[in-house]
Amino acid sequence: MNVHALLPMDRRSRTIAVILGCLALFACVFTGAWLYGDRGEVTALTLRKLPPSLQYPFGTDWLGRDMLARTLKGLRISLRVGLTAAGCSAGIALLLGLCAATLGRAVDAVITWLVDIAMATPHLVLLILISFACGGGEKGVIIAVAASHWPSLTRVIRAEVLALRSSEYIQLSRQLGKRPLYIARHHMLPHVLPQFMVGLLLLFPHAILHAAALTFLGFGMSPHTPAIGALLAESMRYLSMGLWWLAVAPGLTLVITVKAFDILGGNVRALLDPKTCRE
Repeated sequence: MNVHALLPMDRRSRTIAVILGCLALFACVFTGAWLYGDRGEVTALTLRKLPPSLQYPFGTDWLGRDMLARTLKGLRISLRVGLTAAGCSAGIALLLGLCAATLGRAVDAVITWLVDIAMATPHLVLLILISFACGGGEKGVIIAVAASHWPSLTRVIRAEVLALRSSEYIQLSRQLGKRPLYIARHHMLPHVLPQFMVGLLLLFPHAILHAAALTFLGFGMSPHTPAIGALLAESMRYLSMGLWWLAVAPGLTLVITVKAFDILGGNVRALLDPKTCRE
């Protein structure tokens, strides 16, 4: 038996296994938050400031609240906000990328100019301005992240569609009198969907981190909402008192979650990339 013939299948199996592992991790976060319910909101003054233990793996805070329950609930909120914002941003990028490459030079010039302006603006400043203008809260964070993360993916989709314009089947469709919107919907959209899905997955880590950063700086969700950014902001006041677990536990879980999304995006890209499949 040729060992080299088994390598692509082994690589594909490992890639699928990693993808399933990342999805299982996210499912555990949502399931754990659902199982704990409102336990992270219950105060117990007799259990204040307990360090991590078997009973309380993430310790308790200054009001005796279970930090594991608060962290899981905060992760669920951050994931929901990040996924919603990344989905909206990717949708904007897909629409603008297709329009820029199919609706003529004037539209292409306007969209390219918008992309350049958005990428030239300092990212955090743009996030803060949009979130503040929208009144903050969960809605403000979603709008701010969605309105600031589309330029890079727009460029990728635009470049992909521009490369398709010279294809024979696109030229034939034009000769048959098909309109640009018909060509974009029926011929170009199916081709760019893999790039769109990969770009969407790779947007998730940035969206989650920036949503947490906005809340940490005070321009995002309410401090009473146990989002990860709010938990980290609250913990800053107690680090000097030695309550290190209040910052380490939420921060470490946020890093692990973001890294899992990054790994998920990279493996999905490897699975969908024709070059990888032929290796």
